[in-house]
Amino acid sequence: MSNVIRKIVGVITLSTVSLFIGCEDVSNEIEPLEFELNTKLQIDDNGYYHLPVDVDNWQTLHRIDGRVVRNGEPVNIIKFGWTSDTYWLINDTLGYVIENTGSGELWYVGYDTTYITWFDGFEVPIINSASYSNEDGEVSTMIAPVRSMIGDTATIYYGMWDNWRYESVIDSFSIIFD
Repeated sequence: MSNVIRKIVGVITLSTVSLFIGCEDVSNEIEPLEFELNTKLQIDDNGYYHLPVDVDNWQTLHRIDGRVVRNGEPVNIIKFGWTSDTYWLINDTLGYVIENTGSGELWYVGYDTTYITWFDGFEVPIINSASYSNEDGEVSTMIAPVRSMIGDTATIYYGMWDNWRYESVIDSFSIIFD
């Protein structure tokens, strides 16, 4: 009889423990990084963003934001790199430089014969080159095209690398300066 009582007590104990522990489906899988870009600009049917250029100032400042998450949670301290195919030259108010289709060759786009004498050949990127995500997963950078770029299109490239999981996100988007 004592074996029967021990079995009954064992079954009751096991059942009670199972109630507290439960049979929840717990997944320990780590999902890839996700990045949601927020340009705060209007987008057209062709997927191009549009930035109105301030003609009363030399540069138009605009902030581009985004948020990086993993498993729905914000990711802190992920470094982002930003670059563009469009530059401007110091002391030249009439022209600017564009990269020739990713070749690294820069072309000067000018509308007159102005000679550049101060820091000759010094190209200024229109976007800040790096930023980091904060504790909320938010990341930001600034873009500052010049007014002579009205009517042109710049491609912005961005990327991030996670040393912990050895994964990256690399993408681009284009902005037309109106």
